[in-house]
Amino acid sequence: MADPPPLQPDFTITHDSEPSETLLAGFSSFGLAGLTAVDYLVDHLELTEQGHLSAEGLPTVTPFEEGRPRHHTRLFSRDDLEVSVLVGELFVPVGAGRTFADVILDWTEANGVREVAILSGVPIPHGPNEHRTYYIATDDYRERRLADGSIPPMGQGFLDGTNAALIERGLDSPLGVCTFVTPVHAQVPDVEAAIRLVETVGDVYGIDIDSEPLEAFAAEVEQYYAELVDRMQTRDDELPEDRMYM
Repeated sequence: MADPPPLQPDFTITHDSEPSETLLAGFSSFGLAGLTAVDYLVDHLELTEQGHLSAEGLPTVTPFEEGRPRHHTRLFSRDDLEVSVLVGELFVPVGAGRTFADVILDWTEANGVREVAILSGVPIPHGPNEHRTYYIATDDYRERRLADGSIPPMGQGFLDGTNAALIERGLDSPLGVCTFVTPVHAQVPDVEAAIRLVETVGDVYGIDIDSEPLEAFAAEVEQYYAELVDRMQTRDDELPEDRMYM
């Protein structure tokens, strides 16, 4: 008799105020460049926590700092800033990526979010001249935000897991979705990659962001990130495998 299919995890979003029309997101993935970038944006732009995402059916992780626990996936915003930021410290296995993405996207649709941009690093072979940010974006996002051609498209390949599910929903809905990707190395965090993503956000959204303090910021949380990567590596077989080619 065949084994029953594994139960899908259950995700729930709770929030205290309406989000902006733009959502920037960074998740736990190789190199942690996207997570470092959004974490820095929250700190540098002095955003305040407005909500969080909870998960049932996945291994529990509760981050803490100076003895104070916090939710692993949190929403941040500021009244005078036209972007909200989603910081995702929870490792989401590739098999749960669609469920995770659907919860986020159902929430964005119900709350008037027009576009989602994911910041991410990808471990692809690259030369020194390819240390830059690329995009994979739906047509509406590209026409709205990337028409000047200053950011090149990623050549070809495949997305997997959460990023793939987010982009796929954007193909069949009015929601504009973009994944900004940059090559990353094995060190944690890859500060140079995170800086590229932060500078991309500043350029695309016209936000004045000083990326210079990011290196010091990353050094402060380096041990925490190293422990997060250790947790991810114990479940290597469930990591998304973004197969991209320059």
